[in-house]
Amino acid sequence: MTLTGTGRGPRRAGDGRREANTAAVLRTVLDGGPVARGAIARLSGLSPAAVSRQSTELLRLGLLRELPGLAAPAGAGRPQVPLDLHTGDTSGPVAGALHIGVPGSTLGVVDLRGRVLARHTLRHDGLGTDEVPAMAAAALRELLAGSAGGRPVLGAGAAIGRWVRPAEGVVVRHDALGWYDRPLAAELAGRLELPVRLDNHARAVAQSEILFGRPEARRSLVHLFVGNVVDAAFGIAGVIHQGPGAGAGDVAHLPVPGSRTPCACGRTGCLGATASDTAVAAEAVRRGILPRPDAAALTAAATDGDAGARELLRERARAVGRALALLIDVVNPDLAVVTEQACLADPEYLEEVRGQALAHSRVCEDPERIVTPHAGPDVLAVASATVLLHPLFADPTGYALPALSPLPPC
Repeated sequence: MTLTGTGRGPRRAGDGRREANTAAVLRTVLDGGPVARGAIARLSGLSPAAVSRQSTELLRLGLLRELPGLAAPAGAGRPQVPLDLHTGDTSGPVAGALHIGVPGSTLGVVDLRGRVLARHTLRHDGLGTDEVPAMAAAALRELLAGSAGGRPVLGAGAAIGRWVRPAEGVVVRHDALGWYDRPLAAELAGRLELPVRLDNHARAVAQSEILFGRPEARRSLVHLFVGNVVDAAFGIAGVIHQGPGAGAGDVAHLPVPGSRTPCACGRTGCLGATASDTAVAAEAVRRGILPRPDAAALTAAATDGDAGARELLRERARAVGRALALLIDVVNPDLAVVTEQACLADPEYLEEVRGQALAHSRVCEDPERIVTPHAGPDVLAVASATVLLHPLFADPTGYALPALSPLPPC
């Protein structure tokens, strides 16, 4: 299923204005489309001539399409034909999405607006961790072949917890999977025969909020990811902070006020040991709520009304809220985003997070600043695809687009 390059030559030397203008047009259509060229010029601040040039390029690349059926008269002259992202039919490009987690992975097919066209959960309990990439890549190939509907495939975005260096496509450290300095992006690309970009899942969710989510996220945000792995991400003015070696966001050992839970590091009260899926599922077994540790089963039991499960998840939510207050006080973001299974399933747990965060924060008094991801249950698929789509929106002419031809069957 090899996709070849577009055949475009090397980028011409210049001051970057052409690239910036093209990105501005594409982002304006993302935010306001369908939208006519004249409105794009007003909204973006570009000249009509610049909008015309960059729109022509984006139409040629297959990222925009014209909607003549929605054309409105513009007074004298030709009607204004709106432009929109190329998403609404079977010829618009899509991205594959892969979130590798513990003990399962989430796969998806996502369009240019961050809308999930297909999603699949892949369990790999009991599978050797070195076998996971091959299994996940094979499943994603099958999903793309069966669900892309003949659409061109741009490539795949991949996300995973812990320390990732996205520029190199390397998982530096993932203790739960036993992966160290693993070139995962190259490995997946070889198996998928598609371009693959890789990043940490907390940064990926944060970037998806900036690209597709609430306007406040573009000003500043803190994102706390609580699963089997606990990570955080920080965004200022639309840029996600990575730090030297892309090591920012490791908050597993952030102290949770009031927690005395022992941690493997030798201390007590660390966020990972207190609130991770692994820790909470083990506690559910100790309390006799579950016969074996399974965070998804715990959430399902709570949804079914099990009082013990509901109380344990409320306790976890309160611990998350107290830890989130520390992050809010450091950054004071416009938006604090929490990705946590129970909060996504039931707003009751988000209210517990908000209550504790506001009670412990010294700068935040507005509960509406604390939210779950805009994509809801689709968060992992959208975030993973965003790892691929964000650089495309940032520089559509410089991005290494594959030839926009349909993906052959596996």
